[in-house]
Amino acid sequence: MQKILIVEDEPNMRMGLKDNLEFEGYEIATAADGEEGLSMIVNNLFDLIILDVMMPKISGFDVCKRAREKGIKTPIILLTAKGEEVDKIVGLELGADDYITKPFSLRELLARIKAILRRVETPAAQNSVANIGKLEINFSTYNAFEEGINIPMSHKEFELLKYLCEHKNQTVSRDELLKNVWQQEATTTRTIDNFVVKLRQKIEVNANDPKIIITVHGIGYKLIL
Repeated sequence: MQKILIVEDEPNMRMGLKDNLEFEGYEIATAADGEEGLSMIVNNLFDLIILDVMMPKISGFDVCKRAREKGIKTPIILLTAKGEEVDKIVGLELGADDYITKPFSLRELLARIKAILRRVETPAAQNSVANIGKLEINFSTYNAFEEGINIPMSHKEFELLKYLCEHKNQTVSRDELLKNVWQQEATTTRTIDNFVVKLRQKIEVNANDPKIIITVHGIGYKLIL
């Protein structure tokens, strides 16, 4: 599932876009201002970013500029209430891939999203293969290899590892894992701990002294890469 970040300070617009894009089959994350949006862009992998220009704290132009300065290549569509040509040019020169002027139709936005995703190999797609500890993981095909030998892993082990990888070097709580990996299906935080034990046995050089999947006591886990 392709993941899109919506950075928009107007609540009705933000939630309306989220609901409609989720209905179209995209996984959606949101941010309510430029500062929060930039932090999410830097610390997560997205296939596309929808970025409002006029926002508090940091403008969309500045978020776009700083993201590109950090080497982030995720496609960006700017949302702007301004129709002046100079604003469109500024946005494109700062590294945006497209822009759309408010008010706009959902059909037009969807067409632009699909066009960009068709022609761009997004950072999330590029990172579908990762070297984690002893294993090479392909999250697209759900395969794991150690020195060319296939290592059996369950679907839930892949999903848990993928989520930790997408939030690498960040502390992820057990409650967050229950919500986003298990979707609150009948399970307990003890189940998560058991899955982490299994992953450590496959990934870590010494599962009893983990260096990659670290326990953050009282909270959850952190994947160190």
